[in-house]
Amino acid sequence: MRGGACTMLEGFKPIGNSHSGVRISGLIAGSGPPVLLLHGYPQTKHMWHLVAPALAKDHTVVLGDLRGYGDSDKPEQENDRSTYSKREMAADQHALMMSLGFEKYSIAGHDRGGRVAHRLGLDHPEAVDRVALLDIVPTLHMFDNVNRAMASSYFHWFFLALENGMPEALIRADPLTWLRSRFEGRNAGGRQVDPETYDEYARCFTSPGGVEASTADYQSAATIDLDHDRADRDRGRRLMMPLLTLWGDKGYVGRTFDVVEVWKDYADEVEGAAAQSDHYLAEEAPEFVVTELTRFFDPSTADGGGQGS
Repeated sequence: MRGGACTMLEGFKPIGNSHSGVRISGLIAGSGPPVLLLHGYPQTKHMWHLVAPALAKDHTVVLGDLRGYGDSDKPEQENDRSTYSKREMAADQHALMMSLGFEKYSIAGHDRGGRVAHRLGLDHPEAVDRVALLDIVPTLHMFDNVNRAMASSYFHWFFLALENGMPEALIRADPLTWLRSRFEGRNAGGRQVDPETYDEYARCFTSPGGVEASTADYQSAATIDLDHDRADRDRGRRLMMPLLTLWGDKGYVGRTFDVVEVWKDYADEVEGAAAQSDHYLAEEAPEFVVTELTRFFDPSTADGGGQGS
């Protein structure tokens, strides 16, 4: 199914673009203002299958596989950890949108895709109209607030960032058990990941280079990404476009942080709302996500909304 759409994304057409020698895979459908949707770990663009068709009724929706994930290329990590920096991953997605002729667009990103969207808004503010981030607070804030609860809930951040080859060896020994562990017990919204979508996640995660690319993502997050984030903080760089934060009220982020208040230290205009879900909002609470994204990306079409800035 390389580059193609699973049956739940019928009507979406395969697209692709190369940036810095890395081929990025995607899907596109709809018409209207362009919106880029970015997935999390250990997922692919297909995580949006319950959200994207509804958005495509009034928007041109682009689903991008991050480098190292899905059907995008999975290059080897450079010694300086720059290959999977969020700066490079954001540049990939920006180049994809530019290749489609979209000089101005909005973004929604979940999990790792949210961190890429955050970086894209910082590095390419002239191109980004609005940003929606699902179930994250900034990477720098997370690392600056490590405690027992965080290390327990986010143990994979530290495990996957190890650079001794152990994460890759252990996961490769039984990749499907690891993959299942990322979803089990995190479906407070009452929905399981459907079999077809799970099979797609498994196909891509177990593909050549898939495990190694995902660990490289986390290695970059714990090193060069923090360097970039600290440099931005020192220079006072913030998201200047409107920011919507969505989170699951049952998940670690929603239970631990005042999400809107945290993001006010990183963005000029922030609003937010909580879903009755755990971490995987787009699959656990798709109706909520569709409603909030539709309102935010076209504020004239709906009233009310999240917790104001």
